[in-house]
Amino acid sequence: MLFAGLRVMRLMAEERIEETTKDKKTEIRTAFAKAFPNTVPVLAGYLALGIGFGVLMETSGYGAGWSVLASVMIFGGSIQYVAITLFSQPFAPLNAFFLSLLVNIRHIFYGISMFKKYNGLGKIRYFLIFALTDETYSITSAITPPDDVNKKYFYFFISFLDYTYWIIGSFIGGLLGAVLEFNSQGIDFVLTALFTVLFVDQVRTGGNRIPGAIGIICATLATVILGPDNMVIGAMVLIMVTLLAGRRKLC
Repeated sequence: MLFAGLRVMRLMAEERIEETTKDKKTEIRTAFAKAFPNTVPVLAGYLALGIGFGVLMETSGYGAGWSVLASVMIFGGSIQYVAITLFSQPFAPLNAFFLSLLVNIRHIFYGISMFKKYNGLGKIRYFLIFALTDETYSITSAITPPDDVNKKYFYFFISFLDYTYWIIGSFIGGLLGAVLEFNSQGIDFVLTALFTVLFVDQVRTGGNRIPGAIGIICATLATVILGPDNMVIGAMVLIMVTLLAGRRKLC
């Protein structure tokens, strides 16, 4: 009787584990199905930009494997394009550090604003922090997970899918750059063109245009004072100081 009772208890425990596993798989599938449609616009953009990055890496002497490695480890569109130039210059770690910091310093404010949304998500939040890009932030900050979806998996799949799109684009670009022979001059302008379009769209939609004007003025001053080769860091410093000094009037 004792052994029979133990066997029944074991079978019941196995059934509960199986049911729990099925429920978890269902949660994951549902979260993926709900998250994917929100990432389709990013899919189109990241493939195009990732391909451009991969092609430029290949034409600079770095194969598809290096493009994928850079995208996996860095995962920062704008700084990855900048990094191609840094790779070809004499080793200057401090310059690379400060340039990377200033180019991506906006992510600090993204992260602060996501405290509430990412609260209580466990260890998965570390990946969400790493994968928080401009586009991923725009999705996760504007969308609330449906009631029938586990928000941890929902946010994870948005970040993971965007991450994957960029890596795939980089890999395809690396392969195309190695196979096709064409003049790649001007491809590095793709990111500048993207930010120009976003800036023009922001100006056209109205709202507060003062930050945009500050950006143009600071960039112009940095170019005149420091020259075109050093204007990026100078412009970012001027913009940051100006915005912090006038934050009460601008908010």
